[in-house]
Amino acid sequence: MKDFRLHLLVTISLSWVGCTNVCKEEKSNTSEPHYILHPIGKIVKEKNRTLIVLEKKYQSGLLGMEQFSQVTVIYWFDRNDTPDKREILQVHPRGDKQNPIRGVFATHSPVRPNLIAISRCKILSVRDNIVEIDDIDAFPDSPVLDLKN
Repeated sequence: MKDFRLHLLVTISLSWVGCTNVCKEEKSNTSEPHYILHPIGKIVKEKNRTLIVLEKKYQSGLLGMEQFSQVTVIYWFDRNDTPDKREILQVHPRGDKQNPIRGVFATHSPVRPNLIAISRCKILSVRDNIVEIDDIDAFPDSPVLDLKN
């Protein structure tokens, strides 16, 4: 099982001003800024249930979430994180060769330069540090980066 507190180092070239939390690394071979993302929880799939289990220290951030019917889950496609897969820029949508090739930014492909995934999910319940959702296109233990309503 992957370390729940997995720290993800993400290299992002950004052209706009105002970005914060740039990590200056002394031994970096690139002049591009680096950002460190810390997962706030993980996806848990058990029996017929799909849960977003947050670390306890983030539980207070769920205050009021039960009033909403949906949540946007931002997570990481951690099982696709290889240098080779990050360089793939064109794919057949849904992996179907019958579909014409497209750029990854015009698809929902899990292979892309930064493996950030976003899904809008129906909230079934919120209790303590757990949000039960109807389903999500994520593997069990996928790191959750953020929740937005």
